Amino acid sequence: MNTDLALAMSQEMLMTAAMVAAPVLGVALIVGLTVSIFQVVTQIQEMTLTFVPKILAVVGVFFVCGPWMLQTLMAFATHMITNIPNIIGH
Repeated sequence: MNTDLALAMSQEMLMTAAMVAAPVLGVALIVGLTVSIFQVVTQIQEMTLTFVPKILAVVGVFFVCGPWMLQTLMAFATHMITNIPNIIGH
Protein backbone atom coordinates (compact mmCIF):
# COMPACT_ATOMS: atom_id res chain seq x y z
CA MET A 1 0.00 0.00 0.00
CA ASN A 2 1.42 3.35 -1.01
CA THR A 3 0.96 6.64 0.80
CA ASP A 4 -1.51 8.04 -1.73
CA LEU A 5 -3.86 5.12 -1.22
CA ALA A 6 -3.51 5.36 2.56
CA LEU A 7 -4.27 9.08 2.46
CA ALA A 8 -7.30 8.54 0.21
CA MET A 9 -8.65 5.83 2.52
CA SER A 10 -8.07 8.01 5.58
CA GLN A 11 -9.81 10.95 3.92
CA GLU A 12 -12.82 8.80 3.00
CA MET A 13 -12.98 7.45 6.55
CA LEU A 14 -12.86 10.92 8.11
CA MET A 15 -15.47 12.32 5.71
CA THR A 16 -17.81 9.41 6.46
CA ALA A 17 -17.34 9.90 10.20
CA ALA A 18 -18.02 13.63 9.88
CA MET A 19 -21.16 13.03 7.81
CA VAL A 20 -22.53 10.52 10.30
CA ALA A 21 -21.72 12.64 13.36
CA ALA A 22 -22.90 15.98 11.93
CA PRO A 23 -26.66 15.64 12.60
CA VAL A 24 -26.16 14.59 16.22
CA LEU A 25 -23.56 17.26 16.95
CA GLY A 26 -25.55 19.95 15.16
CA VAL A 27 -28.75 19.26 17.06
CA ALA A 28 -26.89 19.05 20.38
CA LEU A 29 -25.23 22.39 19.63
CA ILE A 30 -28.50 24.10 18.70
CA VAL A 31 -30.39 22.71 21.70
CA GLY A 32 -27.55 23.59 24.08
CA LEU A 33 -27.36 27.12 22.73
CA THR A 34 -31.14 27.55 22.95
CA VAL A 35 -31.26 26.30 26.53
CA SER A 36 -28.32 28.52 27.48
CA ILE A 37 -30.05 31.58 26.03
CA PHE A 38 -33.21 30.60 27.91
CA GLN A 39 -31.19 30.32 31.14
CA VAL A 40 -29.66 33.75 30.60
CA VAL A 41 -32.99 35.39 29.86
CA THR A 42 -34.79 33.81 32.84
CA GLN A 43 -31.74 33.93 35.13
CA ILE A 44 -32.13 30.25 36.01
CA GLN A 45 -28.69 28.96 36.98
CA GLU A 46 -29.40 25.23 37.09
CA MET A 47 -26.46 23.30 35.63
CA THR A 48 -28.42 20.12 34.96
CA LEU A 49 -31.11 21.90 32.94
CA THR A 50 -29.11 21.61 29.73
CA PHE A 51 -28.66 17.83 29.88
CA VAL A 52 -32.26 16.62 29.67
CA PRO A 53 -33.24 18.58 26.52
CA LYS A 54 -29.94 17.64 24.83
CA ILE A 55 -30.39 13.96 25.62
CA LEU A 56 -33.97 13.98 24.35
CA ALA A 57 -32.96 15.82 21.17
CA VAL A 58 -30.05 13.47 20.48
CA VAL A 59 -32.25 10.41 21.00
CA GLY A 60 -34.76 11.94 18.60
CA VAL A 61 -32.05 12.50 16.01
CA PHE A 62 -30.95 8.89 16.36
CA PHE A 63 -34.53 7.74 15.74
CA VAL A 64 -34.93 10.01 12.71
CA CYS A 65 -31.46 9.75 11.16
CA GLY A 66 -30.46 6.34 12.53
CA PRO A 67 -31.34 4.34 9.41
CA TRP A 68 -29.44 6.77 7.19
CA MET A 69 -26.44 6.69 9.54
CA LEU A 70 -26.43 2.89 9.57
CA GLN A 71 -26.78 2.73 5.78
CA THR A 72 -23.89 5.17 5.32
CA LEU A 73 -21.64 3.19 7.67
CA MET A 74 -22.60 -0.10 6.03
CA ALA A 75 -21.84 1.31 2.56
CA PHE A 76 -18.43 2.53 3.77
CA ALA A 77 -17.60 -0.80 5.40
CA THR A 78 -18.76 -2.75 2.34
CA HIS A 79 -16.68 -0.51 0.07
CA MET A 80 -13.57 -0.99 2.21
CA ILE A 81 -14.01 -4.74 2.58
CA THR A 82 -14.66 -5.34 -1.13
CA ASN A 83 -11.56 -3.32 -2.03
CA ILE A 84 -9.19 -5.42 0.13
CA PRO A 85 -7.91 -7.40 -2.90
CA ASN A 86 -7.20 -4.15 -4.76
CA ILE A 87 -5.40 -2.71 -1.75
CA ILE A 88 -3.25 -5.80 -1.27
CA GLY A 89 -2.42 -5.87 -4.99
CA HIS A 90 -0.91 -2.39 -4.90
